[in-house]
Amino acid sequence: MKLLRIKAIVKKELIQIWRDPLSLAMAFLMPVILLFIFGYAISLDVNNLTTIVYDRDKSSLSRELISGFSESGYFSVIYNAERQDDIDKYIDSGRVRVALWIPEDFSKNLITGKKAELQVIVDGSDSNIATIALGYISAVSELYSKRIMGSLITPVIDYRLRVWYNPELKSRNFITPGLIAVIMAVIAALLTSLTIAREWERGTMEQLISTPIKTPELILGKLIPYFIIGFIDVMMSVLIVVYLFQVPLVGNVFLLMAFSSLFLFGSLSFGILISIIARSQLVASQIAMVTTFLPAFLLSGFMFAISNMPQPLQILTHIIPARYFVTMLKGIFLKGNTFTLLMMETVLLSIFGVVVFIIANKKFKKRII
Repeated sequence: MKLLRIKAIVKKELIQIWRDPLSLAMAFLMPVILLFIFGYAISLDVNNLTTIVYDRDKSSLSRELISGFSESGYFSVIYNAERQDDIDKYIDSGRVRVALWIPEDFSKNLITGKKAELQVIVDGSDSNIATIALGYISAVSELYSKRIMGSLITPVIDYRLRVWYNPELKSRNFITPGLIAVIMAVIAALLTSLTIAREWERGTMEQLISTPIKTPELILGKLIPYFIIGFIDVMMSVLIVVYLFQVPLVGNVFLLMAFSSLFLFGSLSFGILISIIARSQLVASQIAMVTTFLPAFLLSGFMFAISNMPQPLQILTHIIPARYFVTMLKGIFLKGNTFTLLMMETVLLSIFGVVVFIIANKKFKKRII
């Protein structure tokens, strides 16, 4: 293997990228655009739940309860119903997600020490939002009960809660780091999936085959320019996540870039392998999208916990490289994990990159078929 021949292929590929504005736009603008779109669009936080209140008691205690819901920041009271039918109308139309029905004896029962009832109706068409809303309702109701009862209730357990790593419980803090892995998996494979196929379609592969260049030299020469582009994309993505989305980066940035380089090598090699097999830019790009975006988005643990998946899918996730990179990114961003804690992910990503690179070398034949 000669460095001079690799350098020549790298120079050729860089000139070709520079002369192709579409490739440049896809290489540098697409990751930023995808990060903006997904970063702002994907959120698991549930705030300002639209609420209708049917207060039949109309007392100071019932108004205090309604204020407790409004001041919590989770509920937004948009309408005070005058009759029961208003609740059905507003929930059926989707204008509200929560309805509070305060009976006419609510304050009387509280004053006399009896159990006061509160009926809550939640729109369960979105089970995730409904589940979170029920948790908020229980918390606000319990806080109201403690405030009304005062010191009459002595707690059996005095518990102190602490949330580590994401104390604000913002979904953006764990979604956007994983989003870098999903985007780079797609971009890296998509860019390199066009390289070899482009040479076949343009008829320039015959010229390369006739030269003394060896297969590893050709693949490395094709891979290096896109590795540089991918590395720049990762740095831009990290800066956007930290400074625009305000996600804390508590770990070592150099370790983060080292793991990113490892992931890029495997993803770019996978794209080269697709390009060798497909030999058509259109087919290669389609294969790259299907084999990277969907697995990375659904099976990497980026959005959905792997432990909640069926057992066969849990086993399948072990061959998804984005799974390990998502773990690395979240660990470094939120927990400040060190190399020792991420050694298993490092080994598996290294094996993936090496195996895919070797297969790509074996699949490419220096002959016209």
